[in-house]
Amino acid sequence: MNFFRGVISGQAAGPQPSGAETIQKLCDRVASSTLLEDRRDAVRALKSLSKKYRMEVGTQAMDHLINILQTDRSDSEILGYALDTLYNVICNDEEEEQDENAQKQADDLSLQFTDTFIQDPEHVTLLLTLLEEFDFHVRWPGVKLLTALLKNQGPQIQGIILVSPMGVSRLMDLLADSREVIRNDGLLLLQQLTKGNAAIQKIVAFENAFERLLDIITEEGSSDGGIVVEDCLLLLLNLLKNNSSNQNFFKEGSYIQRMKPWFEVGDDNSGWSAQKVTNLHLMLQLVRVMVSPVNSPGATASCQKSMFQCGLLQQLCTILMATGVPADILTETINTVSEVIRGSQVNQDYFASVNAPSNPPRPAIVVLLMSMVNERQPFVLRCAVLYCFQCFLYKNQKGQGEIVATLLPSTIDANSISAGQLLCGGLFSADSLSNWCAAVALAHALQDNLTQKEQLLRVQLATSLGKPPVSLLQQCTNILSQGDKIVRRGSKVQTRVGLLMLLCTWISNCPIAVTHFLHNQENVPFLTAQISENLGEDERLVQGLCALLLGICIYYNDNSLENYTKEKLKQLIEKRIGKENFVEKLGFITKHELYSRAAQKPQPVFPSPEQMLFDHEFTKLVKELEGVITKAVHKSSEEEKKEEEVKKTLEQHDNIVTQYKELIREQDAQLQELKEQVASMTSQNEQLQATITQQQSQIQQHKDQYNILKLKLAKENQGQSNSQGDSSQVNGLQTEELTQLREEVEELRKQHSLLQTQLGDKDALISSLKSGAAQTAEGPAGGSDNTELLQELEALRSQVQSQSTEIGQLKMERQDLLRRAEAGSSDTLPSSDSSLDAAKMAELESRLGAQTSEMERLKAEVKNLSESRAELEKQLDSTTSTVAILQTEKEKLQTDVQESKKEQDDLLMLLADQDQKITSLKKRLKELGETVEDEDDLDTRDQTDDDDEEDEDED
Repeated sequence: MNFFRGVISGQAAGPQPSGAETIQKLCDRVASSTLLEDRRDAVRALKSLSKKYRMEVGTQAMDHLINILQTDRSDSEILGYALDTLYNVICNDEEEEQDENAQKQADDLSLQFTDTFIQDPEHVTLLLTLLEEFDFHVRWPGVKLLTALLKNQGPQIQGIILVSPMGVSRLMDLLADSREVIRNDGLLLLQQLTKGNAAIQKIVAFENAFERLLDIITEEGSSDGGIVVEDCLLLLLNLLKNNSSNQNFFKEGSYIQRMKPWFEVGDDNSGWSAQKVTNLHLMLQLVRVMVSPVNSPGATASCQKSMFQCGLLQQLCTILMATGVPADILTETINTVSEVIRGSQVNQDYFASVNAPSNPPRPAIVVLLMSMVNERQPFVLRCAVLYCFQCFLYKNQKGQGEIVATLLPSTIDANSISAGQLLCGGLFSADSLSNWCAAVALAHALQDNLTQKEQLLRVQLATSLGKPPVSLLQQCTNILSQGDKIVRRGSKVQTRVGLLMLLCTWISNCPIAVTHFLHNQENVPFLTAQISENLGEDERLVQGLCALLLGICIYYNDNSLENYTKEKLKQLIEKRIGKENFVEKLGFITKHELYSRAAQKPQPVFPSPEQMLFDHEFTKLVKELEGVITKAVHKSSEEEKKEEEVKKTLEQHDNIVTQYKELIREQDAQLQELKEQVASMTSQNEQLQATITQQQSQIQQHKDQYNILKLKLAKENQGQSNSQGDSSQVNGLQTEELTQLREEVEELRKQHSLLQTQLGDKDALISSLKSGAAQTAEGPAGGSDNTELLQELEALRSQVQSQSTEIGQLKMERQDLLRRAEAGSSDTLPSSDSSLDAAKMAELESRLGAQTSEMERLKAEVKNLSESRAELEKQLDSTTSTVAILQTEKEKLQTDVQESKKEQDDLLMLLADQDQKITSLKKRLKELGETVEDEDDLDTRDQTDDDDEEDEDED
C-alpha cells in the first residue's frame, strides 16, 4: 500500500524509478494481486499515469486492463478505472495545441492501440456487454471508449457491432438514459456508429431513433436549444442522407410535419446566437436532404407534397421574407426553398404567389432577382437566388411564360419593376457576374420551351434616343461582335460565356430563331473569325462556344435563307476554319475543368466568382449536341439529302403514328365510357335480379299460403259432408298425385277402347259367318230328310245364339269393370257439389287478395295449420292405399281382358267348326233334295239379332 501511495503522491525515499519501471511494477501487481483492493489501487495508479506515459501504459498494461474487464465484473469501481485508462491510451485528448508532427505521432499511436484492442473482436463484444451496466462509473467511460474506437477504426468496429447480437439495440438504449451526460455522449457515439454504413443506419432508424431524437430536440428548445440539439440534428443527417429507405420511413412516419415548428421565427430577429444559427442551418440541411435532386423523383415529389400540405414551405417563405435574418441562414433558406419547389407545379405556383412585406407588395421572385443583379450582395447569396430562380422554372412552362411575358411590349408596366426588366438590366450591366447570372436565368426561361423561344424574338429594346429599337437577340449579338464600349465590357470571358450560353439555348431546336440569328449579316463572319483565330488559353472556351453556336445554326437550319443554307455554312467552315479544326475547337468545352464540376449537380456552387462559367442544364445541352453537330459538319450534300428524305419519311411515319395514337386515345376513351356504362348496367342488373329474387320469394310465400288455405278449405269440406269420406280424403291430395291418378284412368280408358275395337272385329267375323251360313241354307225344297237337316241346323243356330248370349254377358261384365275403374278415377274429385266448390274457390281467390295485407295475422295461424298437417299426412297415406287398390283393380281388369280375349278366340274356333258343320249339312240337304231356308229370311233374322246385341251394348 505504501508503494501505491508513493506513486500517487510522488513522495518516495531514495532514487526515483523511471515511468516505465513504475508502470511495469503496477502491471505486475495487477496481474499477481489476489486482493481486489490491491488490484483496484494498481489500476487507479495506471489511470493517473496513462496520459503522461501513454505509450508505456498502452504497451504494457492493455492486456492486463482487458483481463480486469473480463474477471472483475462484480466491482464497478475497478471497471471504471480500467475503462478510463483504456480511453486515455486510445484517445488523444491533449488540450494543448501541438505541432503538426506531434499531432501526427499522437494520431498514429491512437490507431496502433486501437488495432491492438480490436485484434480480438470479443473485446468489442465485451465492451458492448459492459454498456448494459447501469452504474455511472462503468457506463460513461464505456461510451467514451467505444466512441474513440469508432473514430479511429470506424468500419472495423461497425462490422463487429453489426454481427453482435442486439449490439445496436444496446447502444440505442443510451438515448433513454435519464443522466444527460450519458445520453449526450450516446448521441456522439451513434454519430460515429452511423457514418457511412447504410445497414446500421436502417437498424438505428427502425429502433425508433427518429421519435427519440425529435423528442430530445423539442425538449431542448428546438432551434433555441444548445449543443445537444446540434448533435441530434447531425445524427438525423447521418441517418437520412443518401438512404432512401430511411427517408421513406421518415416521411411515412409523419415526421416531416414535426419539423414545421423549428422554423417559427418572431418579428424581432436581431441578436441570434451562434448556436441558434448552427442549429437552424442544420435543420435547413435536413429539409434539403429529404428533397434533394439526387433522390429518386418519386420520393422527392412525395416529400415536396407533404411539406406543402403541412405548411413547412409556407414557414420557409416567411423566413425568406423576414427582416433581420442572418445572411448565411437567409442563403441556406433560399437554397432550401429552391429544392422544395423544384419540379413541383403546386409548390412553384405557391411560390409565385408569395409577396414581400413591402409597400406596395412585390412578388418574392422580383425581390430575389433584385438581390441577384446587385453586385454589392454577397456572392453566395447571389448564387442561391440564381438557383432558386432555376428551380422555380424547372419543368414549369407556366412560370416560363409568365417571365417571358414581362418582357413583351404588350405587358410591360412602366410603374412597376418586373422580373424581365431586372433580367435585361443585369444582362447589359457593367458587372460581369450580373451579366452571367441574368443570361443563365433567361436561358432557363427558354429551356425546352419552343413557344417562349419564339415569343422572346418579339422583345424590342430601346438603345438610345433617336435610334430605332433593336431586338433582344440582335442586342446580344451586338455585344459580342461590335467594336464599341459594349465590346470592351463584353470582352470579359464571364460575360461572353454567359451570352453565348444564352444564344445557344435560345436558337437550339428553334429554326425560326436560327433564321433570325443568321439574318444579321455580321454574326456568321464574327463567329468564323473567333473560331479561326489562335487565341490564349482563356479564350479557348469562348472559341468552343462560338463553334457550338455555329454548329447549332447548321443542324437546326431550315434553309430558308439562300446565303446561309446548311451546305453553304459547311463550305464556309471548310474554307475558313477547316472541319478538323472546327471539331477540335468544339471539344474545348467538355475538356474544360469547370465543365465537369458544373455537370455534377444542379446547384451552382463555385469557390469564387471568376470560376462561375458553366450552368448545369447547359452541360446537358452540350452533351446532347456535340455528337450530332460533329456528324452534321462531316456529312456531304448527298448524305444530307438522304437524311432529309429519311427524316421526312420518319416524320410521315410519326404523323401516322400520332394519328393512330389519337385514334387509340379516342377508342380508349370510348372503351372507358362503355366500361363505365357496362358497370352501371351491371349494377342495375344486379339490383333488378335482387328485386326479382325478392319478388319470387314473396310469390312463393303467397303460393305456400294459398296451398295452406286450400288444404284448410278441404278440411272444412270434410267436416261438412261425412258421407263423402273417401272422396274428401282424396280431395286432400296434392295436385301432382291427382294428376298421376287421372293419367292412370286415362290409360285404362284407352285399353277399354282397344278391347271394344277387338270385340267389334270379332262381332264382324261372326256376322260374316252367319251370312255365309244363310247363303248355304238357300236351295230347293226337299223331303223329310231335309226337315231333319233343318232341325239340326236350327239346333246349331240355337247353340250359336246361346254362345252369342254368353258373349254379351261377357261384354256386360267388362263394362261393369270399366264403370268401376271410372268410378275410382272420378272419386279423386267429387262432382256432387261442383258448382258449390267453384263458388268457394272464387271466394277463396278473392279472400287471398284481401288477406295479403293481413299477412301478420295469418302468421299466428301457422301454428294451428301445422297441427292439421299431421292429419293431412294421414289422409295422404289413405290416398296412397286407395291408389294401390286402384292399381290392383287395374291389373285384375287387364287379366280379365286377357281371359276374355282367350275366350273370344275359343268362340271363333267353335264358330268355325259350326260353320263347317253347317256347310256339310247344306250339302247333304241339297244331295237329299230338301229345300234350304231362304237366304234373305236368314239375313233378316241375323240383322234382328245384331240389332238386339247393339241395344244391349248401348245399355
